[in-house]
Amino acid sequence: MMQGMTHKSDDEHMRDLCRFTARTLNTKQPSPFGALIVSTRNGKPLMRATNAVMREHDPSSHAELRTVRRACKRLKRTSLAGFTMYSTCEPCPMCMANALWARLDRVIYGATIADANRYCLQIQIPAAEVSRRSDMPCGVEGPLLRELCLSLFTHPSTQKAFLAWSTAKKTKTSLARKP
Repeated sequence: MMQGMTHKSDDEHMRDLCRFTARTLNTKQPSPFGALIVSTRNGKPLMRATNAVMREHDPSSHAELRTVRRACKRLKRTSLAGFTMYSTCEPCPMCMANALWARLDRVIYGATIADANRYCLQIQIPAAEVSRRSDMPCGVEGPLLRELCLSLFTHPSTQKAFLAWSTAKKTKTSLARKP
């Protein structure tokens, strides 16, 4: 980095990610889940994405996984060593394992898994625990700007989507139980 130049702080990256993720709130499929990958060294953004589970009909289309996939594809390599991921929500075990396999330096999250679980289903294993139980080093930091990230979950559009998801889940479950 050239003398006198600075790169964005963790707070600034998370704020940018929240603004990007909030753009989904005025769509047919709002999502509070967004992820951003930046260079750890200079803070230059590499890739960002939001959750697309409903849109893609794919339970693995979490924001973190989509961002890692796109970043690796752009770099034409499987390692994201030298990069940091920001996530509006603490990564679930699937997403944290993916971050570890991708060799990310750090993962920084906003809302916690417990916060998200107030609104939607979650596997409640903390990201730091997944990282701690791994042979692959990755710093896990958070919550950062928790209230800002949580506002994505409490937005009326997101609340309406969560209600539709839970209603659909209950309907499918009751249909599956009928003889």
